[in-house]
Parts: sequence; structure tokens; C-alpha cells
Amino acid sequence: METVLHRDALARFGHALSDPTRTQILLSLRTAPSYPSELADRIGVSRQILSNHLACLRGCGLVVAVAEGRRSRYELADRRIAHALDDLLGLVLAVDPACCADAGTEGCC
Repeated sequence: METVLHRDALARFGHALSDPTRTQILLSLRTAPSYPSELADRIGVSRQILSNHLACLRGCGLVVAVAEGRRSRYELADRRIAHALDDLLGLVLAVDPACCADAGTEGCC
């Protein structure tokens, strides 16, 4: 496995957080590991959708699958990810609503 540069690692983290479902998965896993079926039920998505997002998060190096017999349990790849998420949740941003009039369109906050 290749180690990515800081810039690339942050871009992957940002990509993961850019999707609400992936964000919910990461926030759920920050407190405890979980099985895909439990995550799908908790988040309210189909298992197929969850599987696609878990594959993305694995590819970004943010989560790992731990084999347990015939099942796989998912957890954060590094406990520091949980700390980073906690820090991000603690941020209070001053957002100027006029700054991004097209907030509902892709490519804008």
C-alpha cells in the first residue's frame, strides 16, 4: 500500500465528508465498531448503498473491515480519525449566506 502526501490524505478525508451518508458512517464508527447491517439500519439506507460507501471509505483509508467468522465488523482505520471528527464537530463556523447563493447546487457549500 502506498502512503499518500498530506495534501492527498486531506483531500480524501474531505471527499469522504462531502457525502452525508459517508459522514454518518464515520460519525457512527467514531464511538464504536459496527456491522454493515447495523449501520444500514441506524443510518436508514439500503445495505447496497451502505456497501458502496464503505468501499469508498476503505479506499480512502478511513475504515477497515475486521473479519469475524463469516461476518465483517467495520471500524475506523486509526483512532485519531475519531479525535479529528470530534474536533471538527466542535468548530463553529461563521457562514455568510450571501457568499454562496447557489448552495443547493453541486460545487458550492
